[in-house]
Amino acid sequence: MWIVGARGAVATCVAYGAWGLRAGLLEPIGLATERAPFTRLPLRSPDDLIFGGHEISLGDLSSSASELVRHGVLPMDLVAASAAEAAALDARIRPGALDVADVGRADLDPEVTALCAAHPRSKVERLAADVTAFRVEHGLERVIVVNLASTETWADERESWHDLAAFERALDRGEDFPASCLYARAAFESGSPFVNFTPNRGSSIAALRQLARERNLPHCGNDGKTGETLVKTVLAPMFVARALRVLSWQGYNMLGNRDGAVLSDPIRRESKLRNKDAPLHAILDDENLHTGVGIDFVPSLHDWKTAMDFVHFQGFLGAKMSLQFTWSGSDSALAAPLVIDLVRLADFACARGESGEMAHTACFFKSPIAGGTHDFHAQFARLIEYAERHERA
Repeated sequence: MWIVGARGAVATCVAYGAWGLRAGLLEPIGLATERAPFTRLPLRSPDDLIFGGHEISLGDLSSSASELVRHGVLPMDLVAASAAEAAALDARIRPGALDVADVGRADLDPEVTALCAAHPRSKVERLAADVTAFRVEHGLERVIVVNLASTETWADERESWHDLAAFERALDRGEDFPASCLYARAAFESGSPFVNFTPNRGSSIAALRQLARERNLPHCGNDGKTGETLVKTVLAPMFVARALRVLSWQGYNMLGNRDGAVLSDPIRRESKLRNKDAPLHAILDDENLHTGVGIDFVPSLHDWKTAMDFVHFQGFLGAKMSLQFTWSGSDSALAAPLVIDLVRLADFACARGESGEMAHTACFFKSPIAGGTHDFHAQFARLIEYAERHERA
């Protein structure tokens, strides 16, 4: 697994979680692929995972882990038992590509600043070379590139994104691209499947979807569905099934850590909010529906997030009623097993020659690349059907 954002909170939980599973220190709680029917498929074991990655910040993995220990996310005994693995991963982390909003950060790796000034084509070649070198050095059959970086600034669609030939010409003439698109382009250049767990563009633009099909590589995204939106896509179909009219669905989120700080930037927040409201409108399909989502950075929460939702709905006789819920959890601990699931599924798809959008993984994302329903129950049923079909093959 090659992780973009390799020392972030989610990446840290993924790595230590895999090492804990291998050492028998953890149960596979939260791993859908550790349940039937997936256990009857020849999926790669989490024990087989070897980690490398790109990172833009200075630091080391043990510091990231220590912070998560302090805030009650990672167990201290797991971190202590994984010291050697953490040091080995640190040695395999390479300088990554910058999003425009990260320019000027105090903790930037100086080598990242140098890469920032390079021609976009050179950036892609350097990023791809890092992934290829990782595969060769460790004698790996396959590398899955996973984007766990922070939310980027929102970028509107461009003509050059709609066609692969136009994309390549724009790359050659030095047009600026979101960093996530460069990572996806580099992944495909290195012959690697790509998983985008962020709300960033990644491989979702038409040109890169075309490239994935041409290179016979699977990919999936966008924006991991771990908390409030997960609950929304489970509850909203209930109102539809019971013919209850939802009038308003208002949400409010408080979160800490780096993600919270990043989303305090209004331009970056737009990227996130686009994916949080769209599923409700798609499921409830009512032009009069009012929705709203607020996000505030609360530094003292650290890796913990609290989301409060108010659902105002109308029943028989015109009676107006409400449902209210509060969701509180560690985003990183919720995300980590999903990332491992997606890497196993991407590896499985690639081994079987599948290419293009992994539509069966929609239940993992707020904004699935392949589109389709946002109803979690229907999405998960499609994933089960995919597994059972391959089980019979």
